[in-house]
Amino acid sequence: MTTYYEDIEPGDTVEFGGRTVTKDEMVEFAEKYDPQPFHVDEEAALESFFGGLVASGWFTAAVVMRMTVDHHLDEWASTGALGVGNLRWHAPVYPGDTLSVRTEVTEKKPRDETTGIVRYEKEVLNQDGEVVMSMQPHVLFERR
Repeated sequence: MTTYYEDIEPGDTVEFGGRTVTKDEMVEFAEKYDPQPFHVDEEAALESFFGGLVASGWFTAAVVMRMTVDHHLDEWASTGALGVGNLRWHAPVYPGDTLSVRTEVTEKKPRDETTGIVRYEKEVLNQDGEVVMSMQPHVLFERR
């Protein structure tokens, strides 16, 4: 069943995930896109504020995007996102952490005759239930 704009209501919540991140994928991403020492060098990371190797926040955002696509994309009549507000990294993500996502619809409004905008509060949690990242995606949905 495809979810259209009309099927979504403020207060709707969804939880999904259980994706464990590895040191190798974290470092590979960081070497290419965010080569700060605490993302790519275990020895330097030990001396950093974090006390060990941590994921780039952009890596975490990319993993969450993949988790979202895997969970929703085949079921949503989404035409993409218009942007993300209030992106925040609250706590570091370490190798071996398992991430899950919790979303809540906070607002929806028609855009035109064929689409509507849905705003979400999205939190990313680690295996201990600690929020590591949050954001407010604005997603464009097809209308029936």
